[in-house]
Amino acid sequence: MDQPTKIVLVDIDIPFIRLVMIMIKFALAAIPAMIAVSLIIAVLMMALGGLTGSGNFMWMHSGRPY
Repeated sequence: MDQPTKIVLVDIDIPFIRLVMIMIKFALAAIPAMIAVSLIIAVLMMALGGLTGSGNFMWMHSGRPY
C-alpha cells in the first residue's frame, strides 16, 4: 500500500467578484434553511406548549384579576 502524499496549500487566487458571488449564493441558500429550521422549532414549541399546558390565557378574559 502506498503512503499518502502530503499536500500543503499555500495560496488560493480567487478574484474578488467571484468571491462576492460565492457569498451571495451562500446567503441565498441560507434563506430556505432558516425557514425550515424555524418551522421545525415552531412545531416543537407548539408540541411542548401543548404538553405543558402553557398558552392557556383564559384568565385574561375572565374579568378577574389574576
